[in-house]
Amino acid sequence: MNAPNGMRTMLGRVRGLGSAKSGFAHWWAQRMTALALVPLVLWFVISIISLSGADHAAVSAWAGHPVSGVLLIALVIAVFHHAQLGLAVVIEDYMHEEVAKIVALTAVRGFAFLAGLVGVVSVLKLMVGK
Repeated sequence: MNAPNGMRTMLGRVRGLGSAKSGFAHWWAQRMTALALVPLVLWFVISIISLSGADHAAVSAWAGHPVSGVLLIALVIAVFHHAQLGLAVVIEDYMHEEVAKIVALTAVRGFAFLAGLVGVVSVLKLMVGK
């Protein structure tokens, strides 16, 4: 069901889209990453507390274990994707110049991708060995 023309923005009328055509996927992804982060962060905090006082080799062995490694990779991906989604909302809401907004969104997305990639490769390196 389409919204009446009075309920759409001018750009939405030109594109033929209502306000709810694109925002739901972003909103849903943000909620799902937040939901995934709850158990992952709890697991990570408990694990780090249990590793307090451990030497570098013990922590590396823990991170290199298949279960810990997969959970660490999931944590890294969820953290950077969730951060990127949240920062995108802030940029879209508070930056009004289109060129600056596009540059900022591209920079945030690029940083999140690169930082996430470094995190994933680092954990994989621990899992596979040097």
